[in-house]
Amino acid sequence: MIEKLLEITFHKDGQRGSLYQQLESEIIQLICRGVLKPGQALPSSRVLAERLGFNRKTVVATYEELNAQGWVETKDRSGVYVSSQLPEIAVRKVSKDNEKLARTREAGYSLMTRQPFNYATVDDQDGKFSLPGTGKPQYKFDDGFPDPRIAPIEELVREYRRLGKGRFANKFLMYGPEYGSFRLRVELAKYLDRTRGLQITEKEILITKGTQMAIYLASQLLINPGDTVFVPEPGYFDANQTFKLTGANLVFIPVDKEGMDIDRIEELCKQKVPRLIYFIPHHHRPTTVTLSAERRMRLMNLASKYGFTLLEDDYDFDYHFASDPLFPLASVDPGAHIIYVGSFCKSIAPGIRIGFMVAPDAVINEAAAIRRLIDRQGEQLLEEATAELLIAGDISRHIKRSHKIYQKRLENTCLLLSEHLGEYLTFDKPNGGLAIWASYRDGISAGAVARNAAKLGLRMSDGRNYFFEPHVSKPRDFIRMGYSSLDEKEMAEAIHIWKKALMPFSPK
Repeated sequence: MIEKLLEITFHKDGQRGSLYQQLESEIIQLICRGVLKPGQALPSSRVLAERLGFNRKTVVATYEELNAQGWVETKDRSGVYVSSQLPEIAVRKVSKDNEKLARTREAGYSLMTRQPFNYATVDDQDGKFSLPGTGKPQYKFDDGFPDPRIAPIEELVREYRRLGKGRFANKFLMYGPEYGSFRLRVELAKYLDRTRGLQITEKEILITKGTQMAIYLASQLLINPGDTVFVPEPGYFDANQTFKLTGANLVFIPVDKEGMDIDRIEELCKQKVPRLIYFIPHHHRPTTVTLSAERRMRLMNLASKYGFTLLEDDYDFDYHFASDPLFPLASVDPGAHIIYVGSFCKSIAPGIRIGFMVAPDAVINEAAAIRRLIDRQGEQLLEEATAELLIAGDISRHIKRSHKIYQKRLENTCLLLSEHLGEYLTFDKPNGGLAIWASYRDGISAGAVARNAAKLGLRMSDGRNYFFEPHVSKPRDFIRMGYSSLDEKEMAEAIHIWKKALMPFSPK
C-alpha cells in the first residue's frame, strides 16, 4: 500500500524538487495523516527504489534524513520503521487523489471578525501591460499614481549601490533605529521646512513605510474602542478601515467643492466632541477637492476650542497646478493639535515606501515604540539613499520636472474626456493631484462599465470604496481615474476603449 501511494505521487509530481526531498515529504505526509502508524515497517530501500524507479542511494539518503529528524528508526538486521516515539493519531481525511493531507480553507481557530475588506477592481500592476500570449496592449486607470518611468530610480539605485558597498555598509545592513535613518530625518526636517513651512527638528519625525503606516500608528496611539472619529464622506477607504479596527465609532462628514463641511463639524462638536478628525487638505481622496483656507482656519480653531486631535493626511501635496499649494495646517498650529502624515510614494513611485509622521517628540516616541512591535524598523539602505537624493536636490528636481509633465497630461486628459465622453459623464478639472473625479450620467452603472471595459482590455474602478457609511444607499455612478501614469498616446487609446465600453449606454 505504501509503495502504491508513493508511486502515484511521483508519477504526477516527479519533476518537483529533488527526488529525495520529495520522497521525504511524502513519507512525512503519510505519517501525519495517520496512514503510517508508529512502529510500522517501511519498505526496504531496495524494494522501494525498484518500485519507484529510483536509484537506491536516493531512498537510503531519504531514510537517513528521516531518521536524523526523528520520524523513523532503524533496527539492525530488521529494517526501517516509523518511530515508536511518535504519538498515534487517527487516519485523517485526505484529498480526492489520496495523496496529500487535506487542508480546510477555513481557520481552525476563532477570529475577531472585522468589516469586510472589499476593494475595487483596480489591480496593482503597472499602468500598461500585455495580455499573455497575445501582445495586445491593455491599460488601467489607477487611483492616481505617479509614472514610475519618469521617477529618479537611476539616481536612487546609484546611491543604494554606493552605500551598500561603502565603509558604512555593515552599519546600514544591521538593525537600526525604529525612528528611521537619522540623516533622512535631519534632511527631511529641512525639506519640509523649506517646502511646507514646518519648523521642526528630526526629533519630531518618524519615518514610516508610506502614509498608511503613519495613519495606523496614529490610530493606535489615540483611539480607544468606542471613541468617536470624524471622517470625510466620500473618503479614503483604508483610513476608515484602520479607524474601525481600533473600535472607533465613525461619524461621516459631507464633502463639497471646498472640502469637509466645517459647519457640520461645529454642530456635531456641540453634541459630542470627537477624539480625532481625519482630513485630507490637498486633493481629497477621492473627490480631488482642496480644503479652502477659510475652512482650514475654522477647523484649527475648533481643535483648539474642544481639544481633539487633527490627523492631517497630506499624501499628495506636491502636485498642485492652479497655484502654489496652501501650507499645511501643521505649519500654523500653535496648540500642537495636529499629527501630520505624508510620503514620497506619490512624488516618486508607490513602491518607494518612504513615508513620515510629524508630531511633538513625545508623540513620536510612543509611535516609534508601536512601530518597533509591528515592523522593527525601516529599510536603512533605502532611507539613507533617499537622504542622499534630498541633499543633492534630486528629489526637488524630479518634482519640478514631473510637475510639468503631469500638468500637461491633466490638460490632455480633460480635453479627451470632454471631446469623447461628454455625453456619458461630467467632471470638474481638479486644481491638482494625480486623479480626476467624474460622475456618470443618469442610468449608467460604474460596475457595468467596468465589466465591459475589462472585456475590451481596460481595467478601471467599478465605483466601490468611495462611500463607507453603513445603512445608506451608496451611489455607484462615480469614478476616480488616475491620469498621470499613462502618457498622451496611451491615454488616448485607453479613453477610446472606455468609449467602446460606454456605447451600450448611449442616449437614445
